[in-house]
Amino acid sequence: MADRKISETARSAQKDQKPETTTARRPGRPRSAKSGADKRELLLDAALKLFAQYGIAETPLSMIAKEAGVTTAMLHYYFRTREQLLDVMIDERFQPVRAGFTDIFETHADDPLMAITHMAQCMIDAAEKYPWVAPLWVREVISESGMLKKRMEERNGDKNRKIVHECITRWQAEGKLNPDLNPALLFISLFGLTLFPMASMKMRQEGTSPISPDMLRKHVALLLFHGVAPQKS
Repeated sequence: MADRKISETARSAQKDQKPETTTARRPGRPRSAKSGADKRELLLDAALKLFAQYGIAETPLSMIAKEAGVTTAMLHYYFRTREQLLDVMIDERFQPVRAGFTDIFETHADDPLMAITHMAQCMIDAAEKYPWVAPLWVREVISESGMLKKRMEERNGDKNRKIVHECITRWQAEGKLNPDLNPALLFISLFGLTLFPMASMKMRQEGTSPISPDMLRKHVALLLFHGVAPQKS
């Protein structure tokens, strides 16, 4: 009789207990925030590497997934479309690098030679730190048909380009810069002096190229400050 009362009490207690609520994990959802962030960063790394190597238009999402070692379904969980992937890449990878260039002309507002030289040095530094910067910029930003350039202009317009153009024009009017220089060509010349040589170096094989970043920094500084004419004694 006592055993029966204990059994009934136990069943009653079980009825009073609220069932545990569990949140079903969505398909493809990472099991932890850390692992999810790791996979997302891995996908961005793979995309940048392949975009720099083959170009955005020539890199299908399936190739990015394979490079990252995940399924295409997993990639689509994080980035539903190519446009979304590009937007995230611009916001989280490309713009932070580019932001390092935008303040230079304000910092050296009264010294155009220093501003232009510093800009060139920053381009070399960025290309050395991030192997994808130089080849991606050459393929996708300098090129008029680059998908990255078009996407950036759709989102941000050409405000940065106008700021640089206005600075150069003002310096020329103030007599601080050669008035015969073409502002648009001057900026393109900086790319030619910095990012083109850096893009020609083998990625992740430092020391194998006859041109090193340090050699390039020194060369660009000498060229900008002293030109190619022999120094007067």
